[in-house]
Amino acid sequence: MPDPGDLQARRLRFELVELLLVAAGAVPGALLRWQAEARLGPVLGGAPWAELLVNLTGCLVLGLLAGPIPWRTPLVLCLGIGFCGALTTFSSWMLNLVRLAELDRAGEGLWLLLASLVLGLLAAAAGVAASHRLMAALRRRRL
Repeated sequence: MPDPGDLQARRLRFELVELLLVAAGAVPGALLRWQAEARLGPVLGGAPWAELLVNLTGCLVLGLLAGPIPWRTPLVLCLGIGFCGALTTFSSWMLNLVRLAELDRAGEGLWLLLASLVLGLLAAAAGVAASHRLMAALRRRRL
């Protein structure tokens, strides 16, 4: 019978590794989001459109991670939860929609809402499809 102290120590080490993987992805995700809004916002017509771009990027990356990739757990922790979690944001998206409505730009807000939903679904689906194709190509190479 395993020693309960050993099991607890292993669990703590595993949880620490998980925490580090999430943090390793979250830092670049947050920095990229910040820089995307600061640098791309003025070019794309405002922060809401830069946010759309980073949210679509997150949808694509999560779609890729949802496919049949090897080492899924560490990749999902680092890229899915950490990177995409820090890169994308639901609350900022909603706040930008409210701000556009307050500025009498409700039409633009409606476009942003529809573009986010439709393009987000397409980006996630494209990521899943790309993941399946990539893994199939890798399997064929090994044969």
